[in-house]
Amino acid sequence: MGRADGFAFETRADGSVLITHRGRVAAVLRGERGREFLAAIEAPGADPQLLMARWTGNYRRGNERTARDHPRNR
Repeated sequence: MGRADGFAFETRADGSVLITHRGRVAAVLRGERGREFLAAIEAPGADPQLLMARWTGNYRRGNERTARDHPRNR
């Protein structure tokens, strides 16, 4: 399985978590969802890039093989 790159997150003063992908806002997690995300990131063996991809819904759309084989991506 490929590795998702380009994700970053920051925790804000109000407790919300802002997840960005390549500089653009991908998700804002507030309240309980934000706390669950931070706990998942801090878990031993967790891959932060993969977790952020899953939490934002930007994960396994089904066209990865088609995109990989496109001449533009070679």
